[in-house]
Amino acid sequence: MGPAVLQLLSVACLAFTLGMFGTGLSDLRQMFATQSVENIQFLPFLTTDVNNLSWLSYGFLKGDWTLIIVNAIGAALQTLYILVYFYFSPEKRAVLLKTTGLLAVLLLGYCYFNLLVPDVSTRLARLGLFCSLFTITMYLSPLADLAKIIRTRSTQCISSHFPLTVTTFLASASWTLYGLLLQDLYIAIPNIPGIVTSIIRFWLFWHFPPDPNRPYKLLQA
Repeated sequence: MGPAVLQLLSVACLAFTLGMFGTGLSDLRQMFATQSVENIQFLPFLTTDVNNLSWLSYGFLKGDWTLIIVNAIGAALQTLYILVYFYFSPEKRAVLLKTTGLLAVLLLGYCYFNLLVPDVSTRLARLGLFCSLFTITMYLSPLADLAKIIRTRSTQCISSHFPLTVTTFLASASWTLYGLLLQDLYIAIPNIPGIVTSIIRFWLFWHFPPDPNRPYKLLQA
């Protein structure tokens, strides 16, 4: 029963996480349709890409093909979003500086983990801790919209994020169970904030609907 459940969770992690990454395709279509990056944020693409590359390294070091496949595809998608954003952005210098800065941090991290931490088990633990902290930060960052939503009593500012909230909840729940089954807390723990923040967002969508004259239907995608 254990291997069967693990395989099922592996498929769920793959499907739901790729669904979460795929929500960026709407931004991609918008950039091509408008030939601009107006109302599209660049930083989520960049930080998600770095997060994917970090977990990809952890997956290779651990020999976990679920982590490898998910994050390889995720990194490819985020890199595509970054390149298209850069192409249409009028502020290419700023985009290039942010990208170069985070890639430099990633390169320094790679050199540290591979050159200064020769013991594989220690490297796996430290890399897992880094990935966990980075993922937790990413999951908590959307709560910055909380003050604006409460002030305006509307989720209009995040109304387009509902599909992302659904896929984030499903992906976080799957990865949490997957990590617990593998007894890998570096995978399980950082996904718990994803579940919590998604539930908070569901409540916000219900309590402060984008259109105050009609309740938000949670079954709408």
